[in-house]
Amino acid sequence: MSTQQINQEVVDLKGDLLMLLLQKSVRNEFKSSEFRRMRKRVARMLTVKREREIEEGINKRLSRKLDKKWKKSIVVRPPPSLKKLQEEEAAEAAKAEKAA
Repeated sequence: MSTQQINQEVVDLKGDLLMLLLQKSVRNEFKSSEFRRMRKRVARMLTVKREREIEEGINKRLSRKLDKKWKKSIVVRPPPSLKKLQEEEAAEAAKAEKAA
């Protein structure tokens, strides 16, 4: 994966993690093991990203500066899990309309 793809994956995973936290707060059903799985996946992605920076000779200070710049450039968008949920709800609504 390229660095940009890793960044996108991290953003998506953090969005999904937020959705899980929201589900937990409203006491919906969810798998508690998903928290740990997603956090570990984010950590793996960030580790790979940092390893690549080390190979390129980027020191900690420059890495933090690049991270700040990257975080400012993030465009807020719904996480993939929310999109999937919305598509499922739309499909169910379409079935209900056809049945009626």
